[in-house]
Amino acid sequence: MKEYFTQLYIGAKSLLVGLGVTFRALLHPAVTVHYPREKLTISPNFHGHTLLVKDSETGTHRCIVCMQCDLNCPSNCITVVGEKREGSKGKTLTAYHLDFTKCSLCGICVEVCPTQALDFSDEYELAGFSREEFHYNLLKRLEEG
Repeated sequence: MKEYFTQLYIGAKSLLVGLGVTFRALLHPAVTVHYPREKLTISPNFHGHTLLVKDSETGTHRCIVCMQCDLNCPSNCITVVGEKREGSKGKTLTAYHLDFTKCSLCGICVEVCPTQALDFSDEYELAGFSREEFHYNLLKRLEEG
């Protein structure tokens, strides 16, 4: 009989502690953001998918087609295509493909780039109906603005 009342006391105490937590949370202001109507402020440390950086002096990208981002990507989601053009030193970037469905957002590609041609985007509203919508041509996106 004593064990029954002990269990009853422990259960009632647990219930009151839980109700106390709920009541204290009720008095605090809500932290919910009503998403479509209110936008979140993005932290400067946010890492979205990678983007080619536009050089302020030349107005184009800084990529020298060294292939370091492609070679060091552990997810194998980057494909860099370059060609040797007549009259220019080195290769010229013709396409930079990113398969964001495979990307693990590790940031190795940004770290190994010798010319700082890559940076993280601040896009967080990524949604689509097919995988092909997440295959980005970063060179084309840079040219389009």
